[in-house]
Amino acid sequence: MLNSENVIAYPTESMFGLGCDPNSEKAVKKLLYLKKRNIEKGFILVASDFNQIKMYINENNLLKKQKEKIFFHWPGPFTFLLPAHPRVPYWLTGKFNTVAVRISAHIDIIKLCNAFGKALISTSANITNMSPCMTREEVLKNFGKDFPLLNGKIGNEKNPSQIINIINGKLIRNV
Repeated sequence: MLNSENVIAYPTESMFGLGCDPNSEKAVKKLLYLKKRNIEKGFILVASDFNQIKMYINENNLLKKQKEKIFFHWPGPFTFLLPAHPRVPYWLTGKFNTVAVRISAHIDIIKLCNAFGKALISTSANITNMSPCMTREEVLKNFGKDFPLLNGKIGNEKNPSQIINIINGKLIRNV
């Protein structure tokens, strides 16, 4: 599914998410259309390990202390805004010079990223400004009964991941 430029729904730490190949402009445009989302917001990338996100970040712009903080919180429900690699497509960064990344501890995300062989976009399964889907039934009701949906259970987190800008230390989204 992901290799054929499709969008899928899958369980995350706190809700169902929508994802696609972050390198496919066609898939990302489908995702933007489904969510009625502005491209300027950018997207979060989720991965099973750091190697899956290295190509998207500019590691040279990270201090040792910043890396230590990141790895202290990963894997887990923490998204970090990191300096974007100059070749990262605009649809991932939006109007920013950072890329949002998370190394997940959720078993279904780990399996999905490992099967796909790389990171994928992770955004809540909902239409922008509506409540996120918490059940399979809600996903199918919102996106159609034939929408590609990975079987699994959402995790035990009550809120979406915290978002921390590692460059300036600011908490962007607190839970």
